[in-house]
Amino acid sequence: MDDLERELRDLSAWLEAPDAPDVTARVHAQLAAPVPRRRRWRYYVAAALVALLVALLPPGRAALADAVAGLLRFAGISIATSPAPAMPTGTPSPLPSQRAAALAEAQRRVRFPIRLPAKLGPPEQVLVADLDDTGTYRVATLLYRGGALRIDAFDGRLDPVFQKQASGPGADWVQVNDDFAVWIGGPHALTYVDRIGAVRVETARLAASTLIWQEAGVSYRLEGDLTKMEAIEIANSLN
Repeated sequence: MDDLERELRDLSAWLEAPDAPDVTARVHAQLAAPVPRRRRWRYYVAAALVALLVALLPPGRAALADAVAGLLRFAGISIATSPAPAMPTGTPSPLPSQRAAALAEAQRRVRFPIRLPAKLGPPEQVLVADLDDTGTYRVATLLYRGGALRIDAFDGRLDPVFQKQASGPGADWVQVNDDFAVWIGGPHALTYVDRIGAVRVETARLAASTLIWQEAGVSYRLEGDLTKMEAIEIANSLN
């Protein structure tokens, strides 16, 4: 990690984003700051931002930035890029210990507040998943539009939880409530990473466009047939 940190700080010296100076300044500040181990997730945010700004870098530096972008972690989600990732086929299995629950019960069984989007209203169904030995679930999912639109919420300190395989860059820097977020604007393979860090291949499925962000230690992923702006509006409406 020390070598990668040095590379990223070197990279920050020639980040060029003439159309988005505020973004560049924030990335520079993130990369210049010390990275205590207890705040390591903030470093991953900075790394993600550097890689997502590859298109704004001088051409001669693209190779180094592409190498950094090969594997990113943001808000409890690992985002791997490759020229042609394998797409899952067949029907995925549910997440570990997944079951339906009433909203009030789900709130009692997770360690974070379940927030509802004002833009969508009450969910059609609530799921909880990945039960631990204390009876606490790791993930709460809100389903809308017959399950075609979903919001997954999970403890952001558990890293990673979901793993995405995206072909090409496939991700954009955006903002949710004036903080960093990542938008993946096309289909991509999605798998679940369980509590011991094992990738649950049997859960693999083809995900729709997805917005990823983090607030107050809770990570969120909003997935569905949405435009970028629609997704951001929904995320901003959580209360």
